[in-house]
Amino acid sequence: MAPTASSAELLQAQAELWCHAMAYLRSMALQSVIKLGIPTAIHRCGGAASLSELHAHLPVPASKLPCLSRLMKLLVISGVFGESEAGAYSLTPVSRLLVEDDAAGGRRACLSPFAILATSPFHLRSSQRLPEWMEKEDAAAETPFMMAHGGAGFYGYAGRDLKLGALFNEAMGADGRVVAEVVVGECGELFAGIASLVDVGGGDGTMAKAAAKAFPHVRCKVLELPQVAGNMPVGGMVEFVAGDMMEFIPPADVVLLKQIILLLQFVLHNWSDEDCVRILKRAREAISTREPKGKVVIIDTVAGSVSSKQAFEAQVLMDICMMMLTTGEVRDEEKWRGLFVNAARVRWPVDPCDMRSPDLGGRAREGLGQGSAGSGVGGGGAASELES
Repeated sequence: MAPTASSAELLQAQAELWCHAMAYLRSMALQSVIKLGIPTAIHRCGGAASLSELHAHLPVPASKLPCLSRLMKLLVISGVFGESEAGAYSLTPVSRLLVEDDAAGGRRACLSPFAILATSPFHLRSSQRLPEWMEKEDAAAETPFMMAHGGAGFYGYAGRDLKLGALFNEAMGADGRVVAEVVVGECGELFAGIASLVDVGGGDGTMAKAAAKAFPHVRCKVLELPQVAGNMPVGGMVEFVAGDMMEFIPPADVVLLKQIILLLQFVLHNWSDEDCVRILKRAREAISTREPKGKVVIIDTVAGSVSSKQAFEAQVLMDICMMMLTTGEVRDEEKWRGLFVNAARVRWPVDPCDMRSPDLGGRAREGLGQGSAGSGVGGGGAASELES
């Protein structure tokens, strides 16, 4: 006979089950405080504020302050906010990323748009279709998102639905500013000695603009779908080119295929293996027309490449998000190498390195010697530099 759990073990297991079953409330509480402007209000109060002090900055009636206190308690327990013994709420490294004031004093970009997208009805409706989707053949419903949105794929739907399109563009721009800051600031060697750059699927050009600002001698282009490129300004430091990366990528010294992190500005992990091979072949064609030969830089997640449990959990969550929204996945090193071999019949190196590491720049520089196919990193993943 199997041993029976003690009463204490049973109650502990029940508590853990409650936490798992109601974890969505943590996400919705996060969405609520962002929409109410609480991180920004705490910032404007000097970095710490009591509930009554916050009230003066929030669109919340006095009758709801006890309810707001309960909401904040959940987010304090979750580590989103801190709380002093006197009851003053403070910002943590997490909630500092949600402050919407203009960046000052070296503070990184605001990631509120990403959190709003991740907790939007578009994602939630898709997640509710996971059980039904699991029971069907792939051909019957390619993704849970398609099941929840009348058969439309994520990018096609975002191109037609103004609300989703705006949410997605804002989220990708916000996430891109964080990655651009790290890549341009810590991995500047990637841009050494080049005259031109194409950012494939670069959205509003966040990465390309950062590169153009830091390296004025580099001519920067962004390849995007017509509905995106057509809405971008003309005559700035970055040229927007309308097109389909599956069919053609403009020639350049460097082609960027980037994951812009955590959360949804990725390129290759949005796509199936077959589509990734097509994209990589188009990228290789783009750099093969240059003399001397150019290089492809891929900044994307390598599953299992991080040391902390929380960072690994973030990778797993992103993988489920990709499965839910797209035909892509978060790939481990073996799968990345398989893509490279299938795309060019060569073995390109993958050098995982956690973007959160303070030694990012040094670790990235190790593989960037003259004539080598080195790698830097991004987002708990790898930025692999692939030469023609």
